[in-house]
Amino acid sequence: MQTALDDFIRHTPQGIVADAVLRTCVHCGMCNATCPTYQLLGDELDGPRGRIYLIKQMLEGAAVTRHTLTHLDRCLTCRNCETTCPSGVQYHKLLDIGRDIAEQKIKRNWLDRVTRWMLRAIIPYPARFTPLLRSGQFFRPLLPVFLKRSVPPRQTADAWPTTAHARQMLVLEGCAQPAIAPNINAATARVLDRLGIRLIAAAGAGCCGAASHHTSGKEQGLDFARRNIDAWWPHIESGAEAIAMTASGCGVHVKEYGQLLKNDRAYAAQAKKISELTKDIGEILMNENLSKLVSGAKPGPKVAFHCPCSLQHGQKLNGIVEKILCESGFTLTAVPDAHLCCGSAGTYSILQKELSQRLLRNKVAALESGRPAAIVTANIGCLAHLQGGTTLPVHHWIEILDANTPPLSR
Repeated sequence: MQTALDDFIRHTPQGIVADAVLRTCVHCGMCNATCPTYQLLGDELDGPRGRIYLIKQMLEGAAVTRHTLTHLDRCLTCRNCETTCPSGVQYHKLLDIGRDIAEQKIKRNWLDRVTRWMLRAIIPYPARFTPLLRSGQFFRPLLPVFLKRSVPPRQTADAWPTTAHARQMLVLEGCAQPAIAPNINAATARVLDRLGIRLIAAAGAGCCGAASHHTSGKEQGLDFARRNIDAWWPHIESGAEAIAMTASGCGVHVKEYGQLLKNDRAYAAQAKKISELTKDIGEILMNENLSKLVSGAKPGPKVAFHCPCSLQHGQKLNGIVEKILCESGFTLTAVPDAHLCCGSAGTYSILQKELSQRLLRNKVAALESGRPAAIVTANIGCLAHLQGGTTLPVHHWIEILDANTPPLSR
C-alpha cells in the first residue's frame, strides 16, 4: 500500500510505525473473513481493511469525523485478522495509533468521556473495585435475572502452598481477578508447587495497564507498567525465572511492555527483559515434565475450552492448553468457530454492550453445542463474560487441572 502521510505525523515515532504497517497491507480483504464485527454488521468499515483505510486517510490529512471514531471503537482488538493475514500486517499497532489521533481530532461526547474515566478510576484499583463488586454480590439474590447475570457470585480461594523451592516464578495478581476469581492464582501456585516451583506474588504489583491503555488512558497504563517493573525487578535480580500469567489478556499486554516503553530511557531495558520473561501459565507447563501431574490423575469431566483471543491471536499459543488438558485426562468437546471472540475484550462488553452481547450469545451456543459439563477458559474477562451467558459452570482451566491432579507427596 502506497502512503503519503501528512506533515503532522510523518516523522514522528507513531508515523514511522504507522507507515511501516500500512505499507505491509496488500488490500486482499482476507482479514474480513474472520473479523467478528464484520461478520455481524457486514459493513466494510467495520472490518480490518476498512478501518485501515480510515486510519490511512486520517494520517494523510483527510477530515476526521465521529463516523471514523465510531468504526475504530467497534473493533474488539481481538487480532483475529493478524492470524488470518498472509502479509503479517500488525494491525493492532496501527489501530492504537489511529484511535489516538482520532481522539485528538474528535472530542468524545460527555457520556463516553465520563464512562471511560470511571472505568480507569475503578477497575485497575482493587481497593475500589473489590468493595463495589462485594456490594453487588451482597444484593445479587434480590436482583432481576438480567442484572444478576452481570454480577459474578462470590468465590473463595483454597490454600496457597508455602513450601520453599529452589526454582521461583512471579505471578501477576492483577486488578479484577483477585476479587472475581481468587482461586485462579492459588490453583496455579499449587500446580507449580507439585512441579517444584514456588510462585511469588510481588508486593506492589497490580494492574497490568491494559484497562487504561484501551480506555483513552495511555499514560496511566504506562505508569502501571512502570510500577509492576519496579515491584518485579528485585525478584528477577534474585533469580525468578519467569513471570507467570494466568490471565491471557494481561499476558499479551505485559509481553508488549518492551515495545510500549522502548522510548523511556529509565525503563526501556528493564521493560524489554520483563517482556522476555513473561509466559502464559500454559506456555510454562508446556515446557515442564508433567508426569507428576498426570500420574495418578483421575479421568476428568467433558469440558468445552474457550481459547481467548489474547491467547490464540495475541500470543499465538493456540492448542497448548487443549493438549495439556487432553494429556491430563479431560475430554474436550468440539467448539464451532473457535477462532471467534466471545465479546468480552476487556472493557468492550461495557462500551459496546449490544455487539458484545450478540457475540456472547453466538459463543455460548458454540460452546454448549457439544454438551459439556463445564466451560473452561484462560482469561478472567472471558470467564466473567461467559458466566453471564450460560447456566454451566465456567472456570479457569488451571483450576480444573489442579482439582483433578493428586496431592503432592512430601
